[in-house]
Amino acid sequence: MRGVKSYLKLAKAVAWRAIGVSFVGMMGAYALFGANGVLAWNDYAQRLDARKQHLSDLKAEQTALANRVKLLDPAHANPDLVDELVRRDLGLAESDEVIIPLR
Repeated sequence: MRGVKSYLKLAKAVAWRAIGVSFVGMMGAYALFGANGVLAWNDYAQRLDARKQHLSDLKAEQTALANRVKLLDPAHANPDLVDELVRRDLGLAESDEVIIPLR
């Protein structure tokens, strides 16, 4: 009977240690291979570079649109741009028509 109790005590101690080592191993594997692990840094760096490129493209587009808005300001409208928009939107110019500006 005494041998069985010592065997159960030993098995219990080994089981707890095995659970602890398994837990630490699992956390270590997740830290290495998980979604936020060490091996995911390269993917994050690539995504960051792509987002920075997209942001610079959007800033260039924003600058172009801000310039166009400035040209269409009612107080200081650019006559060439206004003429182009009026002819295009209202259909006042044909595709084969040559436009000669008069002063």
